[in-house]
Amino acid sequence: MAILNPQHGFWFYWFVFCGIIMIGYFATAAGTYWLLYAASGKTQPNQTATIVDDIKLSVLSVVLFAFAASCFMLCYQAGLTKVYTHLQLKDVGYVAFSYGAVLLLQDTYFYFTHRLLHLPLLFKWVHQGHHQSRPPTPWTFFALEPTEALTQIVFILSIVLVVPLHLGVLVAVLITMTVWTVGNHLGLQVVPSSHTSSWWGQWFIGSTHHLIHHRQYNRHYGLYFTLWDRLLGTEDKRYESRRSEQLS
Repeated sequence: MAILNPQHGFWFYWFVFCGIIMIGYFATAAGTYWLLYAASGKTQPNQTATIVDDIKLSVLSVVLFAFAASCFMLCYQAGLTKVYTHLQLKDVGYVAFSYGAVLLLQDTYFYFTHRLLHLPLLFKWVHQGHHQSRPPTPWTFFALEPTEALTQIVFILSIVLVVPLHLGVLVAVLITMTVWTVGNHLGLQVVPSSHTSSWWGQWFIGSTHHLIHHRQYNRHYGLYFTLWDRLLGTEDKRYESRRSEQLS
Protein backbone atom coordinates (compact mmCIF):
# COMPACT_ATOMS: atom_id res chain seq x y z
CA MET A 1 0.00 0.00 0.00
CA ALA A 2 1.33 3.40 -0.99
CA ILE A 3 0.33 5.01 2.26
CA LEU A 4 2.65 2.64 4.15
CA ASN A 5 5.70 3.89 2.26
CA PRO A 6 8.41 4.36 4.93
CA GLN A 7 9.50 7.55 3.18
CA HIS A 8 6.31 9.26 4.29
CA GLY A 9 6.76 11.43 7.35
CA PHE A 10 4.51 12.44 10.23
CA TRP A 11 2.95 15.49 8.59
CA PHE A 12 2.11 13.57 5.42
CA TYR A 13 0.14 11.08 7.49
CA TRP A 14 -1.45 13.84 9.55
CA PHE A 15 -2.65 15.66 6.42
CA VAL A 16 -4.04 12.47 4.86
CA PHE A 17 -5.81 11.25 7.99
CA CYS A 18 -7.07 14.71 8.86
CA GLY A 19 -8.69 14.93 5.44
CA ILE A 20 -10.17 11.42 5.60
CA ILE A 21 -11.57 11.80 9.12
CA MET A 22 -12.85 15.33 8.48
CA ILE A 23 -14.71 14.28 5.33
CA GLY A 24 -16.06 11.24 7.14
CA TYR A 25 -17.32 13.36 10.04
CA PHE A 26 -19.10 15.95 7.92
CA ALA A 27 -20.54 13.41 5.48
CA THR A 28 -21.83 11.15 8.28
CA ALA A 29 -23.16 13.92 10.53
CA ALA A 30 -24.74 15.95 7.73
CA GLY A 31 -26.29 12.93 6.02
CA THR A 32 -27.69 11.45 9.22
CA TYR A 33 -28.95 14.82 10.45
CA TRP A 34 -30.70 15.51 7.16
CA LEU A 35 -32.43 12.13 7.17
CA LEU A 36 -33.59 12.32 10.80
CA TYR A 37 -34.22 16.02 11.29
CA ALA A 38 -34.13 18.35 8.29
CA ALA A 39 -36.03 16.13 5.87
CA SER A 40 -38.71 15.31 8.45
CA GLY A 41 -39.02 18.81 9.94
CA LYS A 42 -38.00 17.71 13.44
CA THR A 43 -35.51 20.51 14.03
CA GLN A 44 -35.82 22.28 17.39
CA PRO A 45 -35.38 25.94 18.48
CA ASN A 46 -31.75 27.00 19.07
CA GLN A 47 -30.52 23.73 17.58
CA THR A 48 -28.42 25.53 14.97
CA ALA A 49 -26.36 27.33 17.63
CA THR A 50 -25.53 24.13 19.49
CA ILE A 51 -24.69 22.37 16.23
CA VAL A 52 -22.15 25.07 15.44
CA ASP A 53 -20.56 24.54 18.87
CA ASP A 54 -20.53 20.78 18.28
CA ILE A 55 -18.79 21.27 14.93
CA LYS A 56 -16.10 23.45 16.52
CA LEU A 57 -15.30 20.78 19.11
CA SER A 58 -15.51 18.02 16.50
CA VAL A 59 -13.00 19.72 14.19
CA LEU A 60 -10.57 19.92 17.10
CA SER A 61 -11.17 16.24 17.83
CA VAL A 62 -10.46 15.39 14.18
CA VAL A 63 -7.11 17.18 14.43
CA LEU A 64 -6.22 15.14 17.52
CA PHE A 65 -7.44 11.85 16.03
CA ALA A 66 -5.34 12.50 12.92
CA PHE A 67 -2.37 13.17 15.18
CA ALA A 68 -2.93 9.82 16.89
CA ALA A 69 -3.29 8.00 13.56
CA SER A 70 -0.01 9.54 12.39
CA CYS A 71 1.73 8.39 15.57
CA PHE A 72 0.36 4.90 14.97
CA MET A 73 1.70 4.84 11.40
CA LEU A 74 5.19 5.82 12.52
CA CYS A 75 5.13 3.23 15.32
CA TYR A 76 3.86 0.59 12.89
CA GLN A 77 6.65 1.32 10.43
CA ALA A 78 9.18 1.11 13.25
CA GLY A 79 7.84 -2.30 14.30
CA LEU A 80 6.71 -1.05 17.69
CA THR A 81 3.09 -2.15 17.44
CA LYS A 82 1.55 -5.62 17.68
CA VAL A 83 -0.55 -5.06 14.55
CA TYR A 84 -0.01 -7.64 11.81
CA THR A 85 -1.35 -8.13 8.28
CA HIS A 86 -0.75 -11.82 7.54
CA LEU A 87 -3.72 -14.12 8.06
CA GLN A 88 -4.08 -17.89 7.94
CA LEU A 89 -7.18 -20.02 8.31
CA LYS A 90 -6.09 -21.21 11.76
CA ASP A 91 -6.01 -17.58 12.94
CA VAL A 92 -9.67 -16.85 12.19
CA GLY A 93 -10.79 -17.89 15.67
CA TYR A 94 -8.35 -15.54 17.33
CA VAL A 95 -9.29 -12.72 14.96
CA ALA A 96 -12.96 -13.05 15.97
CA PHE A 97 -12.05 -13.34 19.65
CA SER A 98 -9.73 -10.34 19.57
CA TYR A 99 -12.42 -8.18 17.97
CA GLY A 100 -14.93 -9.00 20.72
CA ALA A 101 -12.31 -8.72 23.47
CA VAL A 102 -11.20 -5.25 22.35
CA LEU A 103 -14.80 -4.03 22.25
CA LEU A 104 -15.38 -5.32 25.78
CA LEU A 105 -12.13 -3.78 27.03
CA GLN A 106 -12.93 -0.50 25.34
CA ASP A 107 -16.43 -0.45 26.80
CA THR A 108 -15.00 -1.08 30.28
CA TYR A 109 -12.38 1.63 29.86
CA PHE A 110 -14.97 4.05 28.49
CA TYR A 111 -17.44 3.40 31.33
CA PHE A 112 -14.97 4.17 34.11
CA THR A 113 -13.23 7.12 32.42
CA HIS A 114 -16.61 8.53 31.39
CA ARG A 115 -17.87 8.24 34.94
CA LEU A 116 -14.69 9.91 36.17
CA LEU A 117 -15.21 12.82 33.77
CA HIS A 118 -18.60 13.45 35.36
CA LEU A 119 -17.07 14.24 38.74
CA PRO A 120 -17.86 17.90 39.51
CA LEU A 121 -14.17 18.85 39.62
CA LEU A 122 -13.58 17.51 36.11
CA PHE A 123 -16.90 17.91 34.33
CA LYS A 124 -16.72 21.68 33.78
CA TRP A 125 -13.25 21.55 32.24
CA VAL A 126 -13.17 18.20 30.51
CA HIS A 127 -16.65 17.05 29.52
CA GLN A 128 -19.19 19.87 29.66
CA GLY A 129 -18.73 20.78 26.00
CA HIS A 130 -20.03 17.39 24.91
CA HIS A 131 -23.26 18.00 26.82
CA GLN A 132 -24.08 21.41 25.41
CA SER A 133 -26.53 19.86 22.93
CA ARG A 134 -29.63 18.66 24.74
CA PRO A 135 -30.80 16.52 23.14
CA PRO A 136 -27.72 15.53 21.15
CA THR A 137 -27.79 15.36 17.36
CA PRO A 138 -25.66 13.42 14.85
CA TRP A 139 -23.28 16.41 14.90
CA THR A 140 -22.46 15.63 18.55
CA PHE A 141 -20.71 12.29 18.13
CA PHE A 142 -17.21 13.79 17.70
CA ALA A 143 -17.83 16.84 19.92
CA LEU A 144 -15.29 16.04 22.62
CA GLU A 145 -13.22 18.34 24.79
CA PRO A 146 -9.50 17.85 23.93
CA THR A 147 -8.73 16.05 27.20
CA GLU A 148 -11.58 13.63 26.66
CA ALA A 149 -10.47 12.96 23.10
CA LEU A 150 -6.99 12.21 24.41
CA THR A 151 -8.36 9.64 26.88
CA GLN A 152 -9.85 7.70 23.96
CA ILE A 153 -6.65 8.04 21.96
CA VAL A 154 -4.64 6.63 24.87
CA PHE A 155 -6.75 3.47 24.86
CA ILE A 156 -6.38 2.76 21.15
CA LEU A 157 -2.65 3.45 21.07
CA SER A 158 -2.10 1.33 24.18
CA ILE A 159 -4.02 -1.59 22.69
CA VAL A 160 -2.03 -1.64 19.43
CA LEU A 161 1.23 -1.55 21.39
CA VAL A 162 0.30 -4.43 23.69
CA VAL A 163 -2.29 -6.73 22.09
CA PRO A 164 -1.61 -8.64 18.84
CA LEU A 165 -4.29 -7.46 16.42
CA HIS A 166 -4.84 -8.08 12.74
CA LEU A 167 -5.04 -4.81 10.83
CA GLY A 168 -8.55 -5.74 9.74
CA VAL A 169 -9.61 -6.09 13.38
CA LEU A 170 -8.21 -2.66 14.21
CA VAL A 171 -10.10 -1.12 11.30
CA ALA A 172 -13.27 -3.00 12.30
CA VAL A 173 -12.99 -1.71 15.88
CA LEU A 174 -12.58 1.88 14.69
CA ILE A 175 -15.54 1.57 12.32
CA THR A 176 -17.67 -0.04 15.04
CA MET A 177 -16.74 2.72 17.48
CA THR A 178 -17.68 5.42 14.97
CA VAL A 179 -20.95 3.85 13.87
CA TRP A 180 -21.98 3.10 17.45
CA THR A 181 -21.13 6.60 18.62
CA VAL A 182 -23.19 8.10 15.81
CA GLY A 183 -26.09 5.82 16.72
CA ASN A 184 -25.87 6.75 20.40
CA HIS A 185 -26.14 10.46 19.58
CA LEU A 186 -29.07 10.48 17.18
CA GLY A 187 -31.22 12.19 19.81
CA LEU A 188 -34.22 10.15 18.68
CA GLN A 189 -35.45 6.61 19.20
CA VAL A 190 -34.98 4.86 15.89
CA VAL A 191 -34.92 1.20 17.00
CA PRO A 192 -38.32 -0.23 18.01
CA SER A 193 -38.75 -0.83 21.76
CA SER A 194 -39.45 -4.49 21.06
CA HIS A 195 -35.85 -4.89 19.85
CA THR A 196 -34.18 -3.02 22.72
CA SER A 197 -36.18 -5.01 25.28
CA SER A 198 -35.44 -8.43 23.77
CA TRP A 199 -33.14 -10.83 25.58
CA TRP A 200 -30.19 -9.75 23.44
CA GLY A 201 -31.15 -6.11 22.85
CA GLN A 202 -31.16 -5.32 26.57
CA TRP A 203 -27.36 -5.71 26.64
CA PHE A 204 -26.64 -3.13 23.93
CA ILE A 205 -26.64 0.63 24.14
CA GLY A 206 -28.51 2.67 21.55
CA SER A 207 -29.87 6.16 21.05
CA THR A 208 -32.71 5.78 23.57
CA HIS A 209 -30.40 4.47 26.28
CA HIS A 210 -27.77 7.16 25.73
CA LEU A 211 -30.33 9.94 25.39
CA ILE A 212 -31.13 9.36 29.06
CA HIS A 213 -27.48 10.06 29.86
CA HIS A 214 -27.71 13.45 28.16
CA ARG A 215 -30.74 14.22 30.33
CA GLN A 216 -29.47 12.67 33.57
CA TYR A 217 -25.72 13.05 33.87
CA ASN A 218 -25.45 10.41 36.62
CA ARG A 219 -26.88 7.56 34.54
CA HIS A 220 -25.83 5.42 31.55
CA TYR A 221 -22.07 5.78 31.14
CA GLY A 222 -21.37 2.88 28.78
CA LEU A 223 -20.38 2.91 25.11
CA TYR A 224 -21.48 -0.42 23.61
CA PHE A 225 -22.99 -2.53 26.38
CA THR A 226 -25.27 -1.98 29.37
CA LEU A 227 -23.21 -4.46 31.43
CA TRP A 228 -21.43 -2.01 33.75
CA ASP A 229 -24.45 0.25 34.16
CA ARG A 230 -26.47 -2.75 35.29
CA LEU A 231 -23.76 -4.18 37.55
CA LEU A 232 -22.88 -0.90 39.25
CA GLY A 233 -26.38 0.53 39.58
CA THR A 234 -26.08 3.42 37.12
CA GLU A 235 -28.89 2.29 34.85
CA ASP A 236 -32.01 4.43 35.09
CA LYS A 237 -34.68 2.60 37.09
CA ARG A 238 -37.49 3.78 34.83
CA TYR A 239 -35.66 2.51 31.75
CA GLU A 240 -35.04 -0.82 33.49
CA SER A 241 -38.67 -1.22 34.63
CA ARG A 242 -40.01 -0.25 31.20
CA ARG A 243 -37.81 -2.90 29.61
CA SER A 244 -38.92 -5.48 32.17
CA GLU A 245 -42.58 -4.74 31.45
CA GLN A 246 -42.01 -5.24 27.74
CA LEU A 247 -40.26 -8.56 28.37
CA SER A 248 -43.08 -9.89 30.58
